[in-house]
Amino acid sequence: MPIPEGHVATRRSPEFTQDTIPPALRQAHETTHDTWAVIHVLEGRLRYCTISPASETVLEPGRPGEIEPEVKHRVEPLGAVRFYLEFHYPPERHPTPNA
Repeated sequence: MPIPEGHVATRRSPEFTQDTIPPALRQAHETTHDTWAVIHVLEGRLRYCTISPASETVLEPGRPGEIEPEVKHRVEPLGAVRFYLEFHYPPERHPTPNA
């Protein structure tokens, strides 16, 4: 399912590496009901796993991963990796950029 029209990329995480991935991203978690995210891999490979429905996708540069709202997921580095997350919000809920 694509990110709905009108959603805007308003916030971006810091860049993470295999050594700096927050533990919360390695465990099952989810975004809120109206927040989409995109995982952008800059170097290396990252496994993106959804819990329900169960699936695994290997992300790499040029192959981003889309995170749907309220879908439990986690990530796992496959060796050295560098990536960031970009958060998309509906027009009525644009948070302050990089807040």
